[in-house]
This record gives sequence, C-alpha cells and structure tokens, in this order.
Amino acid sequence: MSAIELHSVSKRFGATSVLSGVDLVVPDGSTTAVLGASGSGKTTLLRVIAGFEQIDEGTVRIGGVVVDNGQRSVRAQRRGVGYVPQEGALFPHLTAMGNIAFGLPRRERWKAQELLDLVGLEGLGSRYPHQLSGGQQQRVALARALAIHPKVVLLDEPFGSLDASLRAEVRHDISRVLAETNTTTVLVTHDQDEALSFADQIAVLHDGRVLASADPRTLYRDPPDLLAASSIGEANILPVEIHGDHARSVLGEVGLSPHADPPADGLGRLLLRPEQLRAHLQPVAGAVPATLTELQYHGHDALGSFELGGSAQVLTVRMPGDLEVAVGQTVWIEVTGIGRAWPEVPAAVAEAST
Repeated sequence: MSAIELHSVSKRFGATSVLSGVDLVVPDGSTTAVLGASGSGKTTLLRVIAGFEQIDEGTVRIGGVVVDNGQRSVRAQRRGVGYVPQEGALFPHLTAMGNIAFGLPRRERWKAQELLDLVGLEGLGSRYPHQLSGGQQQRVALARALAIHPKVVLLDEPFGSLDASLRAEVRHDISRVLAETNTTTVLVTHDQDEALSFADQIAVLHDGRVLASADPRTLYRDPPDLLAASSIGEANILPVEIHGDHARSVLGEVGLSPHADPPADGLGRLLLRPEQLRAHLQPVAGAVPATLTELQYHGHDALGSFELGGSAQVLTVRMPGDLEVAVGQTVWIEVTGIGRAWPEVPAAVAEAST
C-alpha cells in the first residue's frame, strides 16, 4: 500500500512555477528522501503534502484518500500528518514534556513520557527548550510529531543546524525511532550523504521536477541520466566514443555495464564514480599520468582532484587515507570498474529539455 501518492502535481506562486508535473509514490512504512539543491522545490513539496499549500493541478493522496485535487483541499490538521521543521519550532514557554503533550487530549497526555523515553530523553521532561541542546530539541520535535499517531511524518532538513558529529548521531537515533514505530517518513534534504544513508527511496528533484526515484543503491549505480547521476554522490563525466559494450576515453578502453536500453555507437558521455578509479604512485600498465591539484583528507579515505596530462579533464578519485600523495605530485590513474554511458545529446535538444 502507498501512504503518499502525488500525481502530476503542479504549484505556482504568481508567474513562478515551483513544482511541475511531480509524480511520487511513498510506500507505507518506508522512508523517502527528496534530494535537491536550494530552490528546487523541496520544501514546497513537503508543504503541499502537509496541507500548508494548495496545489494548482494534479492530485495528492494520503492513505489512499484524495486530500488535494487543485479545487478542494483537506485542511492540514485533518490530514494526520506530523511535521518537523528545520529548527524544531518548540514552544519556548513549555517544557519538553509539555511540548510533546501539546496536541494530545488531556486523557492521553500520559503518553508523552513514553515518547520522551522512546527518543532517548529520559529524565529531561521538565527542561525548557533553551535548556536543551540542538539535538535534544530535534528529538523533542520528533516526539511531538509522533504523539498524534500520524499517518506520515515530514522532516524539513531537520539536521541542517547541527554540527557534523551531532548530525550523524541524531540522524541515526531518529532513523531508529521511525523504524521502531513503522512510521512512513518523507525527508527533504540537499545533503547527498544524508539521503543515501537515511532513506529506503530517494527522489531527485530539479527545477520542480522529479528526475528519478529509486532505492539509493540503484540510483547511485544505475542512474537514468547524467543529471540524476550528478545529483547523487561524486561523479566523473567523460566524453567517449561508444563501441558496443565498451567506450574509448582519455583513460583508455572502459567496459560498459549491461543495460536494457544500451546506448548506440557513437559519441557519448561516460559516468565513473571516484571509487571506480585507482591512483598508483608508480606507472602501471593501462594507467594514465595525472597531477594531483586538490586533496580532501577524511582520515579513513581521501578525495583527490587530478588533472590529466595533455587534457583539460579533471577527475575525482577516492583513495585510501594512508596513501602518501601530495598536491603537485604525478600519479597514474587506472579504471577498476565498468562505466555507465549515454549517447551525446545535441545542445539544442538539451536546452529544450531543461
């Protein structure tokens, strides 16, 4: 069963189109991340599902019931939706317990303690928001959203204001709580790592349109087009000549992944992820020389930007964190995986499709 269904949803503000023909299905009990850059329409999409904005065209269903068809819209408070905004938006004059119990009938306010324990805040119910850390405030906001037994919970970039280490911890805790309660969830985010690690399904939103939606592994390994590929993780896009099951590139011959709709022979574009390339400190058969121009060290691994000799092509390569390489040094780049290719799109066609 689908908990949320959007069909051909469009939303405009004046003459500005923010959502255009959006189709999205969120299965019951699953977590979907809507991934996109600022201005892509992510928050508007969430507000449409919540009922804070009425659509201009299309249909929105929650639990199989039409809640908006462009003419009539069910009010937000009657949709059974829990909403967690970016900053939590807790009531400053209420304690953590009071915030959680706010939407509950008096006879059910005892449930607030259960929810407080569920999100890992035992003993903190009497504290006010200003006495809680950012991560604790987000946990209270989630507990408040869950208190009304919502059909779905909507998360509007809830981890964006937290520092990196706390963000990972809170994200893990909230993911656990949502899984334990089997809560259907939609998260909007611009953080690719967050989307990949948090969600069962990712919908890539670009200029108000859903480019693709699939499970994270499929979307990362087999994106439907170059734009979706560049929206999920680091991507090396190379010009190539396609010949059947392989392509000729500045890196030499590269095998292509089998696909139901293989690209025709001719000029094309090739996708290689950073982990599909290997940097060697000494010449290796089949590898090409490149100069390290930038290094991002992460401890367990590092991302290096390399400029190929005699070419303007820059490659991103994921390397072991203990590989001793310095900016300005020449290394040899080898392809260690198979690529995904698409035929070259004429400029006029590309412009018409955007």
